[in-house]
Amino acid sequence: MHERIEEAARLMAGGEQDRVERVLLGMLEERPDNARANYLMASVCDQRGQERRAVPFYRRALAAPKELSDEDLTGAYLGLGSTYRVLGEYEESRRVLREGNKCFPADRALSTFLALTLYNLGEHPEATSTLLKNLVETTGDSNIRHYGRALAFYANRLDETFE
Repeated sequence: MHERIEEAARLMAGGEQDRVERVLLGMLEERPDNARANYLMASVCDQRGQERRAVPFYRRALAAPKELSDEDLTGAYLGLGSTYRVLGEYEESRRVLREGNKCFPADRALSTFLALTLYNLGEHPEATSTLLKNLVETTGDSNIRHYGRALAFYANRLDETFE
C-alpha cells in the first residue's frame, strides 16, 4: 500500500491527474480510511476545481491525523478550510482553519487563509491584524521592515487613536 501511495504522489507531482485518480481510487476501495490516500485524492479534486467532491476525502484524511506527516496534515487542514471558504461555508472554514492553527501555530499559510475566511465573516479587525503580523514577520521589503515595529504595534490596535 505504501509503495502505491508513493507512486501516486510521484504521478501527482508529474501532473498525471487521471492516472493518480485511478491509483488512489483503487487503493481507497481496499482501504477507505487510509489518511494519506484520502488527502492525496482530495488534493487531486481541488486541483481539478472539484471542491465539493474534495470535502469527504479531506474529512476522512483528518479523521486519522496521526497517520499523516506534519506536511500532509497542515495541507489537509488548509485544503479543507480553504475549500469550505470557496464553497461559502465560512463557519466550517473558520473552525477547520482554527483547529489547524492550534496544531501548527507557526504556519503562515494557515493563518493567512484564516484571515481570508475572517474577512468573509465580517471579522475585519482580526483578519487585518493577522495579515499585518504575517507581513511584518515575513517581508523582505526594506520599507516595510523599516516601519515593522509601528505596524506590529498597530496590528492589535486598529481602531484606536492616539493624541
